[in-house]
Amino acid sequence: MATKKITIEQIGSALRRSPDQKQTLVGLGLNKMHKVRVLEDTSSVRGMIKKVNHLVKIVNEE
Repeated sequence: MATKKITIEQIGSALRRSPDQKQTLVGLGLNKMHKVRVLEDTSSVRGMIKKVNHLVKIVNEE
């Protein structure tokens, strides 16, 4: 069974954000504007995306 993938892009800056939001972006592998990452679609990744939903954009769900 193939695992589902989700593609996310950072659209907001981490400047002037709380330390936990900055660490969440680092945990997602995002640290610069417009950086794109492809991650496994798991509940923990979805929770991290929900925490910083104002800073990231879901580009594609497979």
